[in-house]
Amino acid sequence: MVKRLILVLGDQLSPDLSALREGDRDSDLIVMAEVTDETGYVPHHPKKIALVLSAMRHFAEELREDGWQVAYTKLDDSEASKSIVGELIRRGQEHGTSEVIATCPGEWRLLRALEDAPLTVTILPDDRFVATLDEFASWAEGRKELRMEYFYRDMRRKTGLLMEGDKPAGEKWNYDHENRKPAKDDLLRSKPMQFTPDEITEEVLDLVEDRFGENFGVLRPFWFAVTSGQARRALDHFAKHLLEGFGDTQDAMLQGDRFLHHSVLSPYLNLGLLSPIEICERVEEEWRAGRVPINAAEGYIRQVIGWREYVRGLYFHEGPDYATRNGLGHKRDLPWMYWGGETGMNCMSHAVAQTRDEAYAHHIQRLMVTGNFALLAGIDPEQVHEWYLAVYADAFEWVEAPNTVGMSQFADGGIIASKPYVSSGNYINKMSNYCGSCTYSMKDKTGDTACPFNLLYWHFLDRHRDRFDKNPRMGNMYRTWDRMDEGRRETVLRDAERLLDRLDSGEVV
Repeated sequence: MVKRLILVLGDQLSPDLSALREGDRDSDLIVMAEVTDETGYVPHHPKKIALVLSAMRHFAEELREDGWQVAYTKLDDSEASKSIVGELIRRGQEHGTSEVIATCPGEWRLLRALEDAPLTVTILPDDRFVATLDEFASWAEGRKELRMEYFYRDMRRKTGLLMEGDKPAGEKWNYDHENRKPAKDDLLRSKPMQFTPDEITEEVLDLVEDRFGENFGVLRPFWFAVTSGQARRALDHFAKHLLEGFGDTQDAMLQGDRFLHHSVLSPYLNLGLLSPIEICERVEEEWRAGRVPINAAEGYIRQVIGWREYVRGLYFHEGPDYATRNGLGHKRDLPWMYWGGETGMNCMSHAVAQTRDEAYAHHIQRLMVTGNFALLAGIDPEQVHEWYLAVYADAFEWVEAPNTVGMSQFADGGIIASKPYVSSGNYINKMSNYCGSCTYSMKDKTGDTACPFNLLYWHFLDRHRDRFDKNPRMGNMYRTWDRMDEGRRETVLRDAERLLDRLDSGEVV
């Protein structure tokens, strides 16, 4: 006789999940389900779908080995429901129970579905994070600006990571200014650890190829970790072979090196195969042993217990409408180049091709190439949000929406970012080797050969002047614009309008 159902979602693959801790192996039934509502609410990258499904199937086997009863529904099961709630109802009817224990989902859509379900659902906090949602709300209360840096310092104090007593190690909280160096080609640089698919994963790959073969993205070769054991090996590999150079070049981009010193651990962290504390303690261990510099260790730890915790707190703090905000009123459709359409922009071509092949691009490629272009061109932020949610293996709404809607597109009105993250082609040229082989010229400021970033940068500033003219971080930009000859300003704006007209008409840009 089953007393209760315990729901485990695809991004909750952690043995210490609060719902599992509350459960009883002798009387409760774990429900895990692959359902079409979750695989299809955006056109997910095939690699992302395969990663989640394979990791789920492996975790279900681990739970069974640990003595749990598990009711697992595969996507191609003939009796499968379309939704998570549908599967809970079906399993409840099979076993004569309407009681469900669930850990809070990572997005409002699923949370509302569970709250509205015709079942008795107990929703427990997801305590796999450093900060609770109540702690974030208390921190945010009464603040005029919710800046990540101050929250991050509280997380350092709470965890003791990179602390010497009550002071930060090295006497500085932040080494970001040391982490903005371009990178050089290095044939000896290690790559993130890759894994050969086992029988379970191969079965999933065949299913995904059959069901989602038309989705944007290349499915094979597939090399992601799909178990916590593999993810820990990937973490150890990163700490030993890549972390040392992570700090210096974390913002760099090379068209011949897709990973540089990045760990590619975020998919495993966001699925629950790794915990934030075990990652950060491993990174800190390398620094305390003298094997990596402090700017590398601090830069990585800041991303995990600073930025990641901050955006999660902010997503739930701001409420269900956050992902649909459009503070700048941008309405242009997402260009076809984001789905692999032809473009003369070498940086966009490489960032999108890498995304297509790997379901991965690092934060600067997302923020300062694809995100920068979307913001400058006035793309509808909800379409940008849905694209990022679809194409990246680490994208779940609680983490992706604040990064896109807030940080990248400034559509939340400045809650996350104190100014829009926009730049001309100069930034991309400085931090990458993309520009040398581009159709356009980064040095050209007007005309048909001018880098689109150069034209659209000034067009963006001009059309949003009423909003940003008084922003203290943008004064220099407007003073530079005002010093230009009036005729040149008119030419820049005219050429930018022509570029946007070509974009709207579907021409290759």
